[in-house]
Amino acid sequence: MGTIGELGEFGLIGRLTRRLPQGEAVLLGPGDDAAVIAAPDGRVVATTDLLVEGRHFRRDWSGPYDIGRKAAAQNLADVVAMGARPTALLIGFAAPAETGAGWAEQLYDGFADECRVAGASVAGGDVVSAPRITLAVTALGDLGGGAPLTRSGARPGDAVAVRGRLGFAAAGLALLGAGRGGPAELIAAHRRPEPPYAAGGEARAQGATALMDVSDGLVQDLGHIAAASGVRIEIDSAAVPVPRILGPDGLRHALTGGEDHAFAGTFPGPVPPSWSRIGVVTEGAGVRVDGREPPPGSWDHFDG
Repeated sequence: MGTIGELGEFGLIGRLTRRLPQGEAVLLGPGDDAAVIAAPDGRVVATTDLLVEGRHFRRDWSGPYDIGRKAAAQNLADVVAMGARPTALLIGFAAPAETGAGWAEQLYDGFADECRVAGASVAGGDVVSAPRITLAVTALGDLGGGAPLTRSGARPGDAVAVRGRLGFAAAGLALLGAGRGGPAELIAAHRRPEPPYAAGGEARAQGATALMDVSDGLVQDLGHIAAASGVRIEIDSAAVPVPRILGPDGLRHALTGGEDHAFAGTFPGPVPPSWSRIGVVTEGAGVRVDGREPPPGSWDHFDG
């Protein structure tokens, strides 16, 4: 297939866009000056992320397909965390000219397949030459007439609950860093998160007062809800789901590990059946685990 430099900008764009099926929300997809996305609600939920090779992914640890799935998932999860339905992604792709065209195609296959899982589409973007691979991903979503689920609605007395895997991606990253090849399930979780995209609808239907994507670690992200809402969140460590596969550091991974893209929410009544209740909202500030300061550690984009 040669390299993306040999294809040139427009040859690469043509090769990639042919791999991108369009859903019903995309009224005009790739090929014009801009895409046109339906917004039946009249409002658009929008979020964006930058991913830089060597900082957010390593090509010796993850293949292009998994990188695409992960980059799409982390943005689609942010839309879901607002209680919205994902509709489209816009992708900026920068890479060295010697990058293989096949590598780029597999990357976009990953984007397209993750969008398919979430009910969205890759509607457009841009490509450019750069010294290292960098991805700029913007996700759009529709609220369907409902109010956004923000971080600021938690109130004392609300239950705190989570939906999705916690600590799996962090455990997988630790294994890769130690040069170990398994358990394979944990390695796969680092390479390709599996956000439970139904969580936003479930939370809204159950009257959630606050919701967010767990991307930087459960304690840190619940801290954002606590700060925005002006409350304290008390976590019961015995209630946090910690599967045996996470090993002896399982609780630490579950409390501080990021990139699983689970969801954490607060509820004034019973939590949805598929969620795990792990604590309660009280008067005060910050987050406590079993009444004490939580363990250190979480993801920070400016560390190291």
